[in-house]
Amino acid sequence: MQYQSIVTFIRELWLFGLKQAYACIFGGFLLAIMVITSYWYPLESMHRYDFIFLAAIAFQIFLLVTKLENIREAVVIVVFHLVATVMELFKTSDAIGSWLYPEDYYFGIANVPLFTGFMYSAVGSYISRVWRIFDFQYSHYPARRYTLVLVCLIYLNFFTHHYIIDLRWVLLAVTALLFYKTQIYFKIIKTHRHMPLLLGWLLVALFIWFAENLATFSNVWIYPNQLDEWQMVSIAKLSSWYLLMLLSFVLVSLINPVKLHTTHRAD
Repeated sequence: MQYQSIVTFIRELWLFGLKQAYACIFGGFLLAIMVITSYWYPLESMHRYDFIFLAAIAFQIFLLVTKLENIREAVVIVVFHLVATVMELFKTSDAIGSWLYPEDYYFGIANVPLFTGFMYSAVGSYISRVWRIFDFQYSHYPARRYTLVLVCLIYLNFFTHHYIIDLRWVLLAVTALLFYKTQIYFKIIKTHRHMPLLLGWLLVALFIWFAENLATFSNVWIYPNQLDEWQMVSIAKLSSWYLLMLLSFVLVSLINPVKLHTTHRAD
């Protein structure tokens, strides 16, 4: 019996990794292109940022044609691209300068090369895909109106904290209050496993933080403290990625229905 449990655990762990890799396919491709072109980029007739932009579009078309991505997931990518570009224009403006893109480009608006929206879209694409392939279900999920108000405040705080007090810790506290009872159920083979949703968001945010370090090391974008030499992105940035993760999750929930786990009824 114990042997069978170990075999089942190993099999589920393997399939969990494979499904996660599939869910990350767009983000993984984008990160790979960024890293590879930082070491080897032979096209003198095209800026590196423009190549990344066109490669992202081509890969999206490939995913749709091969049905590795559905139309709903493509819509998520477009929405995230638009929302992210607005924030990027503000954050990289000369007056704010939270980060900068040091290389030249043709496809861009103001200080923002257009490929940047795909970096945020990769997060939305991942959430939408993983929601589907793991058949996400929830218990004690808060009412939609509360989650929408929360993410609107989170998005506004990304802008307003440059002028008034930064409310991120208040927003994180409200997030914990809203979701502390929420469990996310995910099906690897037949049985739904579960974990606290707050923990799931933290794990994904941590993964994004690692990817961000690779991207800044590859000179895709840099922070002001990285101008002279590269250094790791502060672990404090994890709070921003956590809030962005929550924002992304709620946006995807507007397209993918929130299904209650069969053993729980609506609160």
